[in-house]
Amino acid sequence: MGTVTLGVSIAVPEPYGSFLQERRAGFGDPAAHGIPTHVTLLPPTEVDAAALPAVEEYLAQVAAVGRPFPMRLEGTGTFRPISPVVFVKIVEGAEECMLLQERIRAAHGPCARELLFPYHPHVTVAHGIDEEAMDRAFAELKDFGAAWTVNGFALYEQGADGVWRLDREYPFGAGGPGEQPDAASPVVPRQVDLTRPAAPSPW
Repeated sequence: MGTVTLGVSIAVPEPYGSFLQERRAGFGDPAAHGIPTHVTLLPPTEVDAAALPAVEEYLAQVAAVGRPFPMRLEGTGTFRPISPVVFVKIVEGAEECMLLQERIRAAHGPCARELLFPYHPHVTVAHGIDEEAMDRAFAELKDFGAAWTVNGFALYEQGADGVWRLDREYPFGAGGPGEQPDAASPVVPRQVDLTRPAAPSPW
């Protein structure tokens, strides 16, 4: 059956998600429209396609014992010079993300893997582009801020075209995927095109 490349993340809700996605595209990052704006819990991981049901079941178990928590983004940071990344910082919710990613990557589960770098939850807004554009991203988003309640996470699969597509949603405390904990606050907020900045903080 071959292999599939999977990732697990927390989507940044609207209007912030599409706003940051469009800003990322504006900085010249070709990956901007290939994945929704997110906080990574499991980085791109190749698994046997036959193992996908086991992965989905395991993630449902992780989500079943999870509980909603507040997330707040504020300001920018960078991993340069170690890694060519500029990101929006997580100032609330980082500890919960740390615990979630540890459970997802647990040695006894189907998503067990080592990381290339120590886990540091963040929202990427520029990756692997020229230094001038990275500097722009760092400066122009330094006053960005957003806050919401995280109600779950989602599994994504990368297609042959490099685009990441939603496979399944995992609401906290639901015992399995497919149900929303609150119709007004979806697990994976849909991202739509924005024609104007919609962040709550001034630029």
